[in-house]
Parts: sequence; C-alpha cells; structure tokens
Amino acid sequence: MPAELREHAGRHYAVQFHYALPDDAWAVELSEARPTPASLSGAPGAETYMPGVAFVVAVVPDEDPGLEPTVRVHSHDEHVVPYEIMRWFMELVADQVERCRTAFGQEERGGSEAAG
Repeated sequence: MPAELREHAGRHYAVQFHYALPDDAWAVELSEARPTPASLSGAPGAETYMPGVAFVVAVVPDEDPGLEPTVRVHSHDEHVVPYEIMRWFMELVADQVERCRTAFGQEERGGSEAAG
C-alpha cells in the first residue's frame, strides 16, 4: 500500500497503513521519509521519498469493538515531531478508527439480518 507523504519545515514524513495479523488490527505508522534510491525512483534525478523506520504506531483493532485503539512509541533515538505532523497523523488514525467501526457495524447488522 502506498504511503502518504508530507513535508514540513524541510523534513519529509510518511504515514503507512498495513494489517498486523498478530494484533488483529490495522497499524498506522509514522516515520521520517527518506529519499528513494535512484535505482527505484525510475527517473534519473527525480527525488521521491519512501517511508523510513516507524517511530509512532497506532494500532486500530477491527475485529473486537471492545478493544481500544492504542498508540505505541518506538524509538532508540529522540524524535521531535512537529505539531502539524502529529495532528495530520492523528487525523489519519481517526479516519481509520471510523472505517473499522463502520465496517464492524455493517458486519454486525448483516449477520443479524441473515440470522433473522
């Protein structure tokens, strides 16, 4: 799944979504983006970015509505995250929570209608 990228004050950040099977949840990862190697970018001199190592991960359960989304901070080094970047990240997390809750609600309604 492609990452969402944003630049702020000359630094690049990436948010990436993937399904984490061990958690039965969606993981929404925030990282500093790094330049894509020339061999992968496709065009000589084209500067594009790709996600780096995630340092903040939101875990959004999608199978048990009783579980709360959580945020995990992973870092051996200190990361300073600008407010606007954290706000952007949390808006994307909130959107994912809403999608999961809506999908779970639709599954529940579909299951009870099929049974009745």
